[in-house]
Amino acid sequence: MTTALYRRYRPETFADVIGQEHVTEPLMQALRTGRVGHAYLFSGPRGCGKTTSARILARCLNCEQGPTPEPCGTCESCVALARGGTGSVDVIEIDAASHGGVDDARDLRERASYGPAQSRYKVYIIDEAHMVTPQGFNALLKIVEEPPEHVKFVFATTEPEKVIGTIRSRTHHYPFRLVPPARLQDYLQQLCESEGVAVEPGVLSFVVRAGGGSVRDSLSVLDQLIAGSDERGLTYEGAAALLGFTDGELLDATIDALAAGDGGSVFRQVDRVIESGHDPRRFVEDLLERLRDLIIIAAVQGGASSVLRNVPEDQLERMRQQAAAFGAGSLSRAADIVNAGLTEMTGATAPRLQLELICARMLLPGAAGESGYAVRLDRLERRLDMGGARPPAAAEPPHQR
Repeated sequence: MTTALYRRYRPETFADVIGQEHVTEPLMQALRTGRVGHAYLFSGPRGCGKTTSARILARCLNCEQGPTPEPCGTCESCVALARGGTGSVDVIEIDAASHGGVDDARDLRERASYGPAQSRYKVYIIDEAHMVTPQGFNALLKIVEEPPEHVKFVFATTEPEKVIGTIRSRTHHYPFRLVPPARLQDYLQQLCESEGVAVEPGVLSFVVRAGGGSVRDSLSVLDQLIAGSDERGLTYEGAAALLGFTDGELLDATIDALAAGDGGSVFRQVDRVIESGHDPRRFVEDLLERLRDLIIIAAVQGGASSVLRNVPEDQLERMRQQAAAFGAGSLSRAADIVNAGLTEMTGATAPRLQLELICARMLLPGAAGESGYAVRLDRLERRLDMGGARPPAAAEPPHQR
């Protein structure tokens, strides 16, 4: 029986928390200067390190060498609060989803008045704080406003606006953020190397997309892929099939057919999508993302590699050719059609029909409106570039008599 990756690699110091330097550095400075507040509010998306940072803060506060920004890791308190430790009676985690009522708040208030059993501070970590009822918050208000010297509060929530204003105003509010894709992918690469798992190119970008910037969600996805891998490690095909993403070859074939206006080839690719078991909505999401990448390439020209950092150079060159075949106006119009179709697919009972209609709309010439003018201008420019037509100014002058 193995322990989940997000538990095995849970940070034990602020330096280990990735992508949240705007939070961890001020907290470490407050610990250095002795300006630690009595109540904190950690907010942000799920899986970005709120509760973990609250535990690290408790560890820093109760370390024998502390309060310190870098817990020693060897004292009794540090060992008890470490990853896989036994825990401490003076660091109390409360799940407000099931203990958010007024009676629970009164019980907490009464217990907080007693001093810590063996540590410097008694730290209350209230997870899912937005689930505390207004009556529960009101019961906590007085002790949060004027707590005993030995008590610290940390509220962690994904919805800070639901924490009543009187509580928010008495806390130091630190907003956590999703981790940038490039930073998260580098972290996952290091983790795979630590685990001795081989990873094919493109797999970790799938993991990052599936995790949505959440470290915990990304580690859960990676854990699932590792659990199902063989001696070859994490393969591109296996990751695409398990996570439901469209493989690059299918996307390239669809984009090439759309750029060429080849309806027969487009609908053959649609049939491949359905016959291979892909989710039509996920395919449309992937198609929209590819069109977005092509729009960026068309807009920034040679600097695309600095924006699309995770795209291999050979794929980037292929996408440059695709962007040139489409033209900027056609790309913008196609992206608008796919985006509108994606909205219409929500709750659709016939997703294949919706996908085919989206493709049919993209194949129709843009006849009217600003996008239509841009599409026709693109076609004229491409014909001129290929020598298929000449501008009026280049026409031969009439013969002189």
